[in-house]
Amino acid sequence: MDFGFTEDDHAFRAHARTWLETHLADTVDPHAWERELGRAGWIGIGWPSRPGESYGNTPAPLTHQVIWAEEYARSTAPPRLGHIGENLLAPTLIAYGTEEQRLRHLPPIARGETFWCQGYSEPGAGSDLAALRTTATPDGTGGYTVTGQKIWTSLARDADWCFVLARTDPASTRHHGLTFLLVEMDQPGRIEVRPIRQLTGTSEFNEVFFDGARAAEAVGGEGNGWQVAMGLLSRERGVSTLAQQIGFAQELEEVVAAARKNGAADDPLIRARLVRQWAELITMRRHALRTLGTTDDPGAPSVAKLLWGGWHQRLGELALEVTGEAGATGPRPWSVTAPYALTGAQHLFLFTRADTIYGGSDEIQRNIIAERVLGLPREPR
Repeated sequence: MDFGFTEDDHAFRAHARTWLETHLADTVDPHAWERELGRAGWIGIGWPSRPGESYGNTPAPLTHQVIWAEEYARSTAPPRLGHIGENLLAPTLIAYGTEEQRLRHLPPIARGETFWCQGYSEPGAGSDLAALRTTATPDGTGGYTVTGQKIWTSLARDADWCFVLARTDPASTRHHGLTFLLVEMDQPGRIEVRPIRQLTGTSEFNEVFFDGARAAEAVGGEGNGWQVAMGLLSRERGVSTLAQQIGFAQELEEVVAAARKNGAADDPLIRARLVRQWAELITMRRHALRTLGTTDDPGAPSVAKLLWGGWHQRLGELALEVTGEAGATGPRPWSVTAPYALTGAQHLFLFTRADTIYGGSDEIQRNIIAERVLGLPREPR
């Protein structure tokens, strides 16, 4: 696909790059940084909109969205606290929410003032999301009372709100009787967030417990949660995938530099694997550009997840092999008082073990492609 950029696009890229260079500091408070992005109009430029319509954001063409995502990834800017609200919830509200809901929730996201997390996966209902057991019952005031547990919830400790998929029809099974709810996180005694310590020693993910928490709003109407949830997932891997690939390219460059420095690149097998990683990264970019902006291709998100999940995991394995014996040892000199620190290669290897599981396992992605795209018989349950 020919995805060329115009003179206007090149000028926009220069503007974005200059703005990032002049506004980034060595240390940045993530909440203050989100507000800074909001004041400058960088949040929500990718939200779908009609002429003359915005929700505090500055609509921009698709090429500008791609450029901003790429330049942000190339910069030293911190990870985005507002990613889930801006890139997952906002397009979903625009597609399925009421105008009242959009006017209430989108402007604070565009200002960088409100942060969201996603309440989908549960113990026993991760890739098989339709098996979820979190319940929501009407509370008599137009809202719902939510009880249950969610897991692998990114950014839950920083979130002001959570969109939660819950079962509102107790007699329903599987994907029937589910509702997409908006839950405010500041409910002491009713919502508890517990960080999950990972192999890397960090805690990006969390468990979230709902004990009679109140949800004031449903998106898309009661019982239509599965449709809304699947609509959200179809929007999950769009422009942000291209930005993700910029980060992948930087990681690959670091592995290549390490291989050249220690001589591992002289090994023809290592060199061939490095070349293959580069070629596959180019293929991923072409696929992302080809499917950019489409929401009616049920297989595109699954193909993208299969491509990058396996690629990133193989890069982690290769990074450790390139470092040789040093990749299996900790920092020196040893100290019983100093915390254990991972090298970049070790962190990459350990973190990527989950790449083929979270966000929908490889097995689930292949089932989606087989059943929804190729029309093959459904897997027996």
